[in-house]
Amino acid sequence: MLDLTFDAPKPKVISGAKEDWELVIGMEVHAQVSSKAKLFSGASTQFGAEPNSNVSFVDAGMPGMLPVINEFCVAQAVRTGLGLKAEIHLRSAFDRKNYFYPDLPQGYQISQLYHPIVGEGEVLVDMGPGVARRVRIERIHLEQDAGKSIHDMDPNMSFVDLNRTGVALMEIVSRPDIRGPEEAAAYVAKLRQIMRYLGTCDGNMQNGNLRADVNVSVCRPGDYERYWETQDFSHLGTRCEIKNMNSMRFIQQAIEYEARRQIAVLEDGGSIVQETRLYDPDKGETRSMRSKEEAHDYRYFPCPDLLPLEIEQAWVDDIAGTLPELPDEKKARFVNDFGMTEYDASVLTAEAESAAYFEEVAKGRDGKLAANWVINELFGRLKKDDLDITRSPVSAQQLGGIIDLISKGDISGKIAKDLFEIVFSEGGDPAEIVESRGMKQVTDTGEIEKVVDEIIEANPAQVEKAKQNPKLAGWFVGQVMKATGGKANPKAVNEIVAKKLT
Repeated sequence: MLDLTFDAPKPKVISGAKEDWELVIGMEVHAQVSSKAKLFSGASTQFGAEPNSNVSFVDAGMPGMLPVINEFCVAQAVRTGLGLKAEIHLRSAFDRKNYFYPDLPQGYQISQLYHPIVGEGEVLVDMGPGVARRVRIERIHLEQDAGKSIHDMDPNMSFVDLNRTGVALMEIVSRPDIRGPEEAAAYVAKLRQIMRYLGTCDGNMQNGNLRADVNVSVCRPGDYERYWETQDFSHLGTRCEIKNMNSMRFIQQAIEYEARRQIAVLEDGGSIVQETRLYDPDKGETRSMRSKEEAHDYRYFPCPDLLPLEIEQAWVDDIAGTLPELPDEKKARFVNDFGMTEYDASVLTAEAESAAYFEEVAKGRDGKLAANWVINELFGRLKKDDLDITRSPVSAQQLGGIIDLISKGDISGKIAKDLFEIVFSEGGDPAEIVESRGMKQVTDTGEIEKVVDEIIEANPAQVEKAKQNPKLAGWFVGQVMKATGGKANPKAVNEIVAKKLT
């Protein structure tokens, strides 16, 4: 049973040099919408294209060019909101966020400040078997991405690539409900998992398709509980934002460092300056980037080029009807239907493709046995060769065939592992391989008994020891298995050895 009591979160307590402090974390996750076209133009979103090759006149901020909303991107945002059990706003609006940067050719970013398309939702973060934490989602809004400035191609010049300019982003803003560094990383991982199931973001952090801004502050014990009761942010410490985190490990490291930095400043009699900081993974520290901007610094105002966005409830309902079974529901079903542990179910449902593969293997078979083979044998072998489930050399049908041979008693567990390696490396039908290579298990008790008699006759001293200590019977079992090339039925061998020795 999951721990689903949602009282005030208990932030992680960090001991400073003088006193204890509580860590408070909120996150803004920027997820690139899975769409072939940008948010306000038909330009391609293909990753890795030649610099400045996926740029329309709208993206480049040419005079007189008007944005046209991409309906598919709107649907993807709604789909994400539904997957996070969030409120969908039938009326939303776009605003201009004004600032100057070389890779922002319009001189402003089109975003949603005052009227986002998605309202309050929640994410249940898995923190171990039987334990889930709730993180409240404050809002999800659509906005366009900026371009990319490149500073390492020339010692005297910087270059600008506008391919990302105008790409649709969903900014998912959490409440300050995250308790510690590990939970922060788990929260991002859970968001990524849900969006990959939904097909709304591929979650590729290496390509920058999922990035997190982490807001970190510290407060004295009890202050967070007072904030929870009043929702008055004055009870919390001044926060600093760590920008553009694209690694779960770095997120944890940055939070740990930043919390201790703030504690050291406060205990030394200083005060925290609200600012934006960057994390340097080589030095393992955060450093100041700029003072933290507020909404008024960006001079937000309604975008004059776009009418308010109005959608119909029937359209939202149609999207809701296409949602897949999401990770939490799938995990619960695997536990109930297949009798597996919650941990095994978590491993199998980590990716939608892995869950689908397992279900194909388990169809009409022993679910626990299927789970064991998928998790321990297949996943282990794929990891060794740096492959994912979509590139598995062993299909679900082939692995199911191996399990069928085990269940029928045609092969032992040891032979099955040898067979799996053959199928992984060479392919082929498992049943045909067993037949053609003489791998079938020996189940003829008369034949097994003959081998047992030969080994007993050849080892009289070992027989006497085994009669004194029955645990030594295992030596005879091993010798029989060795003599038969591992083909003898282990259960039959154990029974015959035990009978002969007594």
